[in-house]
Amino acid sequence: MVNGMAAVKVTITLPENQVEEILALVEAGNASNVSQFVQRAVRVALFDAAGWRDMLDQALQQTGGTLTREERAWADRVLKRESPKRRAGKRRAA
Repeated sequence: MVNGMAAVKVTITLPENQVEEILALVEAGNASNVSQFVQRAVRVALFDAAGWRDMLDQALQQTGGTLTREERAWADRVLKRESPKRRAGKRRAA
């Protein structure tokens, strides 16, 4: 149990250097264990995401409400980041 709620075991993949840093924090006593470190990191990230969502909702309400389908399509095009794999396939011949 975690904070009175059921816990679910999951497998995640992290870069080796991040795992080493987490283990060093645990060994130094700055984190109880790897699971508690990751749980706190996820809790902070979820809190941040909720804050950004609230900020976006407030900004949209101050500027005319939710985006239209056309505005959302434009934003998606502007903000879309292509994966390196897709970019490599789009190289032009010299």
